[in-house]
Parts: sequence; structure tokens; C-alpha cells
Amino acid sequence: SSATSVSSASIQCLQREVFQERDAQSNEPMLNLRELGLSDLRSSQVDELVNRLLPCLTSVEETTAQSSQWQISHVSAQSFFENKHDLEQRRGFKTLKSRTRRLSGSDRVAESESVTPSFMKGLLLRDRGREVENLDSLIKTKNIPDAHHDVFKTGFAEGFLKAQALTQRTNDSLRRTRLVLVFLLLLGLYGLSRTPFLSVRFRTTSGLDAAVDPIHMKNVTFEHVKGVEEAKNELQEVVEFLKNPQKFTVLGGKLPKGILLIGPPGNGKTLLARAVAGEANVPFYYASGSEFDEMFVGVGASRIRNLFREAKGNAPCVIFIDELDSVGGKRIESPMHPYSRQTINQLLAEMDGFKPNEGVIIIGATNFPEALDNALVRPGRFDMQVTVPRPDIRGRIEILKWYLDKVKVDPAIDAEIIARGTVGFSGAELENLVNQAALKAAVDEKDQVTMQDLEFAKDKIIMGPERRSIEIDERNRRITAYHESGHAIVAYFTKSAMPINKATIMPRGPTLGHVSLLPESDRWSETRAQLLAQMDVSMGGRVAEELIFGTEQITTGASSDFDSATKIAKLMVTKFGMSEKLGVMTYTESERTSPDTQCAIEQEIRILLRESYERARQLLKTHAKEHKTLAEALLQYETLDFKEIQMVLEGKRLELR
Repeated sequence: SSATSVSSASIQCLQREVFQERDAQSNEPMLNLRELGLSDLRSSQVDELVNRLLPCLTSVEETTAQSSQWQISHVSAQSFFENKHDLEQRRGFKTLKSRTRRLSGSDRVAESESVTPSFMKGLLLRDRGREVENLDSLIKTKNIPDAHHDVFKTGFAEGFLKAQALTQRTNDSLRRTRLVLVFLLLLGLYGLSRTPFLSVRFRTTSGLDAAVDPIHMKNVTFEHVKGVEEAKNELQEVVEFLKNPQKFTVLGGKLPKGILLIGPPGNGKTLLARAVAGEANVPFYYASGSEFDEMFVGVGASRIRNLFREAKGNAPCVIFIDELDSVGGKRIESPMHPYSRQTINQLLAEMDGFKPNEGVIIIGATNFPEALDNALVRPGRFDMQVTVPRPDIRGRIEILKWYLDKVKVDPAIDAEIIARGTVGFSGAELENLVNQAALKAAVDEKDQVTMQDLEFAKDKIIMGPERRSIEIDERNRRITAYHESGHAIVAYFTKSAMPINKATIMPRGPTLGHVSLLPESDRWSETRAQLLAQMDVSMGGRVAEELIFGTEQITTGASSDFDSATKIAKLMVTKFGMSEKLGVMTYTESERTSPDTQCAIEQEIRILLRESYERARQLLKTHAKEHKTLAEALLQYETLDFKEIQMVLEGKRLELR
């Protein structure tokens, strides 16, 4: 037991010494080959480097090796007790290592700690063998026969030269690749700097290339503008200023900075602006009002600045802003859009701000002048307001002749006859009329456009395209015939109604039948009798259904008729001052009227509609025979023009078609 206790005490003492040794080692500084940049060196090279740099460490190891055998333990057994004689120990016990501690491990450690990835070693690092001083030493090392020495040297030299050439080509290729990448990077940065997000300019954005890059309108002059002679005369002054500004400035006069073109769509406002630039032979900048504002705050104001900056650099020039109401609308306080006023404020500042704006003419076009901000249309910004109305009979003749000269037409066609039958048509609608007629003639394989083709195109524009493929049962076809003949009878026998152009029960567009009315001449204003006649004609369809088929068989086909009649009655009461009870007062804003006044307005509208319905009923009862005759003729011929309707009502027979 005493031997056991002695051995236990010895083991505990040995364990304390071993733990203290481990603690001392853990406090020593750790040196890593990777941190020293020596991870690619072989173990033998590391040992040689350590021996050269740290000779004192080598001498310590040699001294330790020459000391007593009890200071060194060669561990070879399973435990310490089976290794040495009589369990004798000394403090400072260490196990002999093959090389300096913490500077290098085994031969595989350096290889595993290499920073270079294994798949790139073959490309970037060449395996280095034993260093040789010259080719002769290498030949001796390889044991090459004497007869092959020259061949070996020649092959070695050729391989070396080829490797050098390959390396040079690789370097050149990498250099070119780097240059291309640098160029692409600079190009990308330049493109980003041109985007509207960085508030530089908007040349590269979609839809605004024409707004920055000027257009030279050399092929558009006032000769291309037809039907708006007054507007052309007013804009001629602007052309004279752009051509010869000294003529006006010598007298101290100033040309208007802005010109506002007002009128319904399709009457040539854009064409007039292009003609001004073409006549003066100056750059033309075009922009649409909806192209300025986008999702980013400040983009609209930035685009306005860029547009005027470009224009001032190319003065004298013309800036045309189409649909001006979308960018120059009235400013309102809105918590949902607190930055919506920036664009129009910038436009106001550019047109008449602190900085002068010489030589730049701004032309704006809008269909809703009442929606524009008051500060925009004041003198000093848009000084002139030019109205571009629908063409009159003379203007329609000019427009029709202009477009008919571009197609092959029958010499018998008279443009004046077509113009008198297209009252209220705009210039764009007249162009479409001629184009539709040319397409119809081409489909029918005709050599030229005839009057029949023009009439077909006019009916298509007024009443809609024919739907001959639709199948309508006899009952609905009969109801439609009496419904449309009711409209025609009221229009024919009412004194102040517009003349009938054509009546048809051929389905066109969304309707099953249609009666088109066209005035004989241009109407610049309408009388109370004419408005009441329009209401009576609208009521004729429902009255005819009720008289012929009974109140239980009336249809929904009169809904659009009631809409048009109600609109006319409401305008007569609230805007035209044609109500005896409410007098000559307008009621355009219903939310500001009192409930009693609103009730009175509705009562007056009901009275007008009821009286109109009764007048139509009385007229159809009086002309019931003519009503039935016309309905039967529509069932037989489907479509009748005014002359044919007149012949039917006079009891004459029509020619078979």
C-alpha cells in the first residue's frame, strides 16, 4: 500500500508538471506559416531558413541533446511507467521533437496551409524541382546518353522560347481584356450620369429624344395647312419675327413669348406649329405635356430646365408643347401630391422669370383652355391665344381637294357636294373620310374612288361600320324599323329639326338601327325651337314603340335617345337660361346650389321632357299612315337616304335594288 501511495503521489506531481508545461506553452506567441507568407515553402526549406535565422535555437537543442539522459524521454511504450528506470523524473521534462516548436509541423502541414487554391496551382505556380545551375548538370541528373545531348538542348531551347512567346501572348490578351473592362466601366458610369434619376438631363429617356434634339421642318409650310386661314394670318407675324427680328425691335416692340392654340382635336394645331418652324426655317423642339412628370420628384422641373437650356443654345427656335393642360393645369393644394406644382412653377419661371428668354417662341396647344393655370395664360407668358375652330364650308372644300388630289378619283366627284354633306367634320375626319373611301375602292378592285365610296365612308364615320354578319329575328327587326321610322317621321314633319341624311335598320356599331341628321349649312348657334326639335326627334323612337306595340312591349333601345334629350333639357335650364321659372341664371355647379333650387331645376327638366314626349306622340298619331309606310320600306330596303324617304312619304315607288 505504501508503494501504491508513493506511485499515486508521483503521478499527481507529474500531472501538475505536465499541466503547468501546457499552460506555459499556451501563453507563448503563436507563429503561423500563412501569416508569415511561407505557406508555399517545403518543410526542408523551412528548416533551413530557421537554422539560418535562429542559430541560437539550434545550439540550445544541441546542448539539450548532450545533457543527462534523464532530461530527455523517448516515448515508445504505452505509458510513462513502462518507459524509464525506477520512475525517476526531472522538472523541465520535454519530448524531443524533430524541429523547432510552433514554426513548422510535418511535411504535409505546409502543403495544407497553402493559401493558393489547389485548382489554380497548375495555372499560376509551376512545381519546382531541384535547382540546377546549367543544362549540363540537368543532363547528368537525367542520365541522358551522350548522343542525345544536342537534341535535348535544342528541344529545351525551343520549348523555352515557345513558353516565353505563349506567356507574352497571354499577357497581351490580359492587357487588352483589362482595357476593355475599364472602357465598359467608364461607359456604364457615363450612362448612369445621363439618367433622369441623377438630375442631369433626359436625352436618353423614352419619348423625349425629340424634345431635346431639334427637328428641322423644311418640308412643312403654311401651304400644307388648309381650312384655318385666320389662324395662319395671326401666326404669320411670328414667322416674320423669326426671319427678321430687327424689323420689330427697331420700333421698340416685343414679339409675344408664347402663343396658345385653342380648339377641338383634329383641326390642325400641331400642323400649324410645325408650319411656323418650317416657314421660318428654325429648329423645332417638340414635347408632350404628359412626358415631363414621372414617379421621381423633381424630374419634371429638371426636364423643363433642360428643354429650355437646349432651346436657348439654338435660338431662334420654336418650342411646341402639346396637350399643355397636362403640365400647366391649375395648381391646387393636395396632401397626396405636395410636389405636383414644381413642374408648372419651373415652366412659369422659364417663360417669364428673372433670366431673359430671347429668341425662343413657345407654342402650346390644348383642348381645355379652362383647365390652365391663370399665371400661365397671363400676358408675358402666353400673350396670344389663337382659336383653331372646325372648318367651315370653304375650309372643308379646301381640305377635301387637298386630300383628293393625293388619290385617284372619278372626275365626276365634286368636293363641294361632299363638303356640304359633312357639316361639323374636322380636318382629321375629312382626311379619314378620303382614306376610308380609297380603302373601300381598293377592296372592290376599282381603278378609282367614286362618289359611292365616299358616301360609304361618310356613313361609316357617322353611323359606324356595318355588321352584316349579325342575325336578327323578324320581331326585333320589325321593332327596329318602326323605332327608326318614328325618329325619321318626327324629324321630317318638325319645322326646326335638322334634315335627314339617312335612315337604316342595318346594325352599325353598337346600335341595331340609326337615323343620321345633317344640317344644310354650318350652325354657329342654335335657337330654342331647334333644341326642342332635337328633343322631339329623340322621343320619336319610344313613342313609336308605344303606339304600335303597346306599353308592355317597349324596349331598352331608347336609352341613348333619353340621354341626349335629358342633356339638351338640362343645358336649356342650367346654362342657356331658357326656363321661365328659373330665369336667366346659370347653375353649372350643382354642389353650390340649395336643395330647393336643385329640386326646381329637376322639375323644369321633367316638364321639358314631358312636353317633348307629348309633342312627338301627337305628331306620330297625326301621321300614322306615313309612319307605317316608311317602316315597311325600311324592312324592304334596309337603308334609305333623304330623297328616297321623301319619295316614300309622297307615295312614290322606289326602284328595286
